[in-house]
Formats: sequence, structure tokens, C-alpha cells
Amino acid sequence: MEEEQEKPKIETEKVDIIGPVEETAPEETSQTKVALPTFDKESWNPKTSLGKKVKSGEINNIDFILDNGMKILESELVDVLVPELETELLMAGQSKGKFGGGKRRIFRQTQKKTKEGNKPHFATIAVVGNRDGYIGLGYGKSKETVPAREKSIRNAKLNLFKVRRGCGSWQCDCKQPHSIPFEVSGKCGSVRVILMPAPKGSGLKVEKECQKILGLAGIKDVWSRTSGQTRSKINHINACEDALKKLMSTKVNEMDIQNTGIKEGSIKKIELEENKNE
Repeated sequence: MEEEQEKPKIETEKVDIIGPVEETAPEETSQTKVALPTFDKESWNPKTSLGKKVKSGEINNIDFILDNGMKILESELVDVLVPELETELLMAGQSKGKFGGGKRRIFRQTQKKTKEGNKPHFATIAVVGNRDGYIGLGYGKSKETVPAREKSIRNAKLNLFKVRRGCGSWQCDCKQPHSIPFEVSGKCGSVRVILMPAPKGSGLKVEKECQKILGLAGIKDVWSRTSGQTRSKINHINACEDALKKLMSTKVNEMDIQNTGIKEGSIKKIELEENKNE
């Protein structure tokens, strides 16, 4: 019998490992702040009569639409009239984890049990605002994350509304629109949110997600009190939105406007109009 050929030996180098080796989990790519591309008015083809009037220049003020109760059906309309909007996604969901779940995330995941398997759905809540009296919130849900985010941003622009600001705090009495003019409360489910005027320098003493909403609305100082099942973030956010809407629906007289310095909508526009009249 022929002798078996010897296999060549492969020399290996020994490498010393210093410290334990840990597996790094992939970082979450989702961010709360969303940078939107610049809107091109010339390429916009409006489908509603209101959108055609905005593109032609017949309507050039968002206050005219909101004050007359006109329904906004195209998000591009808001991009034209309020170009300085900022967009942010709220932490309404929670990742999977032990003992009640992991850290907060912008996507709220649910799934449906079927014979074919699990069908997941993703939901997001977006808030848009110019930090000067205009705010809007929107809810979007889809089978994928990107369409859900786009839906929420589009719905937030369609739900845009004005916010009243002033100084209703007896500790301050500066008559400048840095806070809210009077106490308001909002409710959704079992959650109730009460917003109260605060003096200058107090900051936003509210829940983190409500801080984002009030900050984009242009409110700088406020106190709050909450009750109910506040861990349900969607109800908590909707209750805060309900409270802000009541600022506009509450009737005020001229004496209250002078005592608290109430301003509706954009303060920059009001100051420009006052300078022109002078």
C-alpha cells in the first residue's frame, strides 16, 4: 500500500484578548426631529379650490383660513403659508423588554394573530409648529415605519390650529406672551391635564412629550397637574392637545386681553402690522 501523503500544517498566531468581548446591539436609527425637504411651490398641483386660491396668491395668510373655520385638505397648503414649520416625533411607543418593556421609542408596534403568522403594524404621533403660536398634531398608522411617519406628519399639518399666549400669573404680571393667559384643562380617556400660568423663568413644568408640544407652540413658562392613567402616552398627548385648543375656544373680553396681554397666533406678524400702522 502506498504511504499516505502528509497534510501540510497551517501555523496559526495566538492573539491575546484583553478584557471581555461584548456583542453590540444595532443602534436605533429613528430620531425624534425630522428634517423635511424644501417645498417647491411651482411643482405643486392643487386639487381643492382652497389650494388653488393659495397657489394663485388670492389667500396669503393662514389666519384667514383658521379664523373662518375652513377645512384644510392639502398639507402642501400649510407648507406654502407657514414655511418655517418644525417637525418632531413623539415617544408614544415602547420597545420590547423584560418586566414591563424597554425604553421609549417613536413607533408603537402592535400585531395581529392570523393563520399565516403575525402581521405587525406601526403607529406614530407627529407634532408640527413654528414656535410662534401655531401647532398641529397627527396620528399615522401603517404596516411599515416610513409610511406611518409620513402619514402622521401629513395629518399634523392638516390639524394645524392657533394658540393663545399671555401672562396670567399673578406673580409676574408682565403682560408679555411668554405663558398662557388663564388656567385650562384637557381630558382624554382617564387622563386629565391641567395647564396653569407661570411667571417668567419657571420653564415648562410638564411631562417630557408635552414639553415638546408646548415648546413648538411658543409657550415658555407653564405649570401643570395631571391625573389618571398617565402611562398611556397617546391619551396623555391628546389631553394636552385638548387643553391647548380650549385656549382659543374660551371667550374673553377686552379687559382680560389688556390685563393678561393676550396674543393670538404669530407675535411677529402682529408686531409688523403695528409698525406699519405707526
